[in-house]
Amino acid sequence: MATVAVLLKQRGLEVRGSDEHTYAPMSDVLARHGIEPLEGYSAEHIAPDVDLVVVGNAVSRGNPEVEWVLEKRIRYCSLPEIVRDQFLWERLPVVVAGTHGKTTTAFMTAWALSESGRDPSFLIGGVSKNFLTSGQLGNGKPFVIEGDEYDSAFFDKTAKFLKYLPHIVVVNNVEFDHADIYSDLKELRLAFVRLVSLIPRDGHLLLCADNAEAAGLAVLAKCAVETFGLATSADWRADNICHQAASTTFDVVHGGQSVGSVNLPLLGVFNIRNALG
Repeated sequence: MATVAVLLKQRGLEVRGSDEHTYAPMSDVLARHGIEPLEGYSAEHIAPDVDLVVVGNAVSRGNPEVEWVLEKRIRYCSLPEIVRDQFLWERLPVVVAGTHGKTTTAFMTAWALSESGRDPSFLIGGVSKNFLTSGQLGNGKPFVIEGDEYDSAFFDKTAKFLKYLPHIVVVNNVEFDHADIYSDLKELRLAFVRLVSLIPRDGHLLLCADNAEAAGLAVLAKCAVETFGLATSADWRADNICHQAASTTFDVVHGGQSVGSVNLPLLGVFNIRNALG
C-alpha cells in the first residue's frame, strides 16, 4: 500500500493514508517522498475532498474508515484495482508469481531491464539495495509487478494477481500457503490456473521445471511457454554450479549449449532458480 501511495504521488496525485503503525523500511520510503501517514483509523481522516479511497486487505467491516466510506457512499476500490487502472493498461505487465521467491525474482527482473536500458516501472513487496525503493515509474513499457496470490480486499477475496493484466508471467513454484484464504492446495492451484488463463496469445509464460505444480500449468496456456530450472528437461538450465562463501556461479544452458555464465552474489539452489526465472 505504501509503495502504491508513492507511485500515485509520482503521477501527480495528492495522496493521504492511514495505518495502525508504520515501520522501516516502508516508513523511510514514505518519508523520502513527503508522505506522512495518519496514525490509527478514524472517520475524520476521510476528508470531504477525497475522490477515491483505496481499501487494503488488512482492514474489514468494523473499521471506522470503512464504515464511513460505505455510509457516505464514497468511491472506493481495492489495491490491485487502482494499480491496474492507474498504471497497467498503458504498459506491458511482467507478473512474477509463486509461493516463494517472487520478491527476489521480481527485483532481479527489474534490475536486468533497467541495466539493459528498458527503464521499467516496478512494484515489489520489499526494498532492494539496488534501487533503495520498492517501486518506481519508468518511461519504458515493461512494468514488473510482484504477483501476490493473497486476497484483494474484504469485499473481493480473489487473488491480487488476477487484476494485473498479465502479459508475461513467471511462476517459480506453487505450494500450499495462506491457509486463512485457501482451504487446500486445490483452491490455491485454481488461482494460478486463472492467472494463466488471462495471458494473451502473444504473451509469454515462464515456469520452473523443478516444481511439478508450476510445470503442470503449461498445458493450460494459450501463449508461448518456456521452462527454467535444474531439471534436464528445462529450456533454460543451470549447469556447472559452484557454491562459494559469498556467491554462486553457474552456466546457463539453452538448446543444449551454454549461452552465458552467471556470478550471483546470493547463495543456494533456490536463488539459482530465482535468477533463472
